[in-house]
Amino acid sequence: MSDNDLARPMALNAIVNLTDETVEYLATPTEVLKKFIGGRGLNMYYLYKYLKPHADPLSPDNVLIIGTGLLTGTPAPNSGRHSVTCISPESGIIGDANIGGFFGPEMRFAGIDRLIILGRAARPVYLYLTEGRVEIRDASAYWGLTCNRTQQQLKYDLGTDVEIECIGPAGENMVRYAAVMSGVKNAAGRCGTGAVMGSKNLKALVARGTYGLPIADPRGLLDKYIELKNYMQKSKVTQILGRVGTPLLYDVSNYLGAIRTHNSQQTVFFDTLNAEEVHKYVDKMLSCYGCVIHCRHRNKLGGEGPEYTTEVMLGANIGIADTYQMIALNNLVNDLGLDVSSTGTYLGWAIELFEKGYLTEDAVGYALQFGDYEMMRRLIEDIAHRKGFGNILAEGSQLVNQYGPQTADFLIAVKGLPQSDPHDVRYIKAFALGIATSSRGADHLRSRPTLEILDLPPAVTEKIYGAPVDPNPMSYTSKGRVVYFSDNIYAVVDCMGICKFACHGFNSPRNLDYDHFSALTKLATGLEFSKPDLEQVGCRVVDLERLINYRVKGIDRKDDTLPARYFDEPMPSARAKGSFIDRRGFDQMLDDYYLLRGWDHDGRLTPARVQELENLTTL
Repeated sequence: MSDNDLARPMALNAIVNLTDETVEYLATPTEVLKKFIGGRGLNMYYLYKYLKPHADPLSPDNVLIIGTGLLTGTPAPNSGRHSVTCISPESGIIGDANIGGFFGPEMRFAGIDRLIILGRAARPVYLYLTEGRVEIRDASAYWGLTCNRTQQQLKYDLGTDVEIECIGPAGENMVRYAAVMSGVKNAAGRCGTGAVMGSKNLKALVARGTYGLPIADPRGLLDKYIELKNYMQKSKVTQILGRVGTPLLYDVSNYLGAIRTHNSQQTVFFDTLNAEEVHKYVDKMLSCYGCVIHCRHRNKLGGEGPEYTTEVMLGANIGIADTYQMIALNNLVNDLGLDVSSTGTYLGWAIELFEKGYLTEDAVGYALQFGDYEMMRRLIEDIAHRKGFGNILAEGSQLVNQYGPQTADFLIAVKGLPQSDPHDVRYIKAFALGIATSSRGADHLRSRPTLEILDLPPAVTEKIYGAPVDPNPMSYTSKGRVVYFSDNIYAVVDCMGICKFACHGFNSPRNLDYDHFSALTKLATGLEFSKPDLEQVGCRVVDLERLINYRVKGIDRKDDTLPARYFDEPMPSARAKGSFIDRRGFDQMLDDYYLLRGWDHDGRLTPARVQELENLTTL
């Protein structure tokens, strides 16, 4: 380790103004670091500081922030993640996506912890990060290339020792749900972050690391990594994820009758998409930086995946039962740089619009029907390149205004963002509350309360949640507490830069909890956080996101709701048959959740809390 490694700030930000082609460097004050830690937390802090009220998300006034976690790139388990943040062109509120792989660690090894990107370049550019500096370079030669081709060409031109994050045709054409991609499959998929990159004429980020990370106690951290690796690998969920990946969840949801099928009109689909069938197309299992789980697939069709989300959103939800075809669509969407969850939702919604007569063959140019693989491929290509009807569907949830407010009743979205979770939430009430209150919209990675279906003993759940909770997943009682706990700890894990698969409560009660995060942070950085300190960080991040959403779009109780289908149409099949969301029960869950958060009846922060957060953002 060089003197430069030891002297570098713990959190160095590069403020890149693409309009002026200037770069400034600013270290995050230690006081702010202790309040927001890193990753998602510091991204929100800087988003609030740089935010221009009422700015069009696709204008130069939007700010794009790429921020690593406090533990990203350290010898901590599963520490390969970082966050990409902006105001979403899809929903108009917070756009925030978390991405794994190797770019985040390489960005830190290049000496930069956070990019704060302003303005718009006059021509296609990419950012080159190395030696603690950022260069703005011409990217005209790469514009128009798919994500895979972009990365291949950049590595050919610059060397194979770089890591890359980029957009494909969908981002260049500002499809409102375009993703930022790294590697073959890693995606900052949600909220149209790729469209914001495209709007800034920013094709890619390239990092070449030459620095090490200063570690407070290198030997102690290595010992802790070995200890936690051995601990986590004893978990049955970890073992199964390492063998077949997230498709294991398809089997469980299908058994319950909770697979989103044909735009959530049905809830059971074919076994051709279960884990063992998908595994026939897997060459090997892969991992992200520092991972002890290895849940990623390299598939035999030349790509990576599919994840459980893709199985459903590009399989059951659009009626594609053939395993090969579903994986082929997975590879196509990734290469074009589209968000899997939004793409699958809008395809299913468009087909139902066609079935119900809101769309005609004259308007589309061809018939839309579930299960038509060739039509799906064509439409996905047309969306990414904004051709024909694809140009219209590229506008996403904005189309509700075009086809009539009643069409929102069967668009499976909240706050303008399609539901990312392939699981139909009418069965598990805490899931329903979580997607309704999520700061991004209908999203499960903010609060996914998976432990609800594990039938854990009361003594275990009380220890996890800090109070007794009703173990019945169909009950409305105490679900506010379940979501409150999940919100907080998932915010902290996003601040740390650690994968949620390693997080306590996400898939298993065994994994890393506040005490583990505290120990890892002390060994890695020397900073000390108690469990209450970290819980308050989680609360602070959630509250700041709520404040941002209120400022940009007036988000409050009226927006914390669900698609009408979830209230009005009972689930039709299997064990979940008859389940729906009772409006009175849902309102009670909201009341309970708001009370724990300290928000008022309308879901708004108190004036005192607003003032506290505003004081912090002046530091």
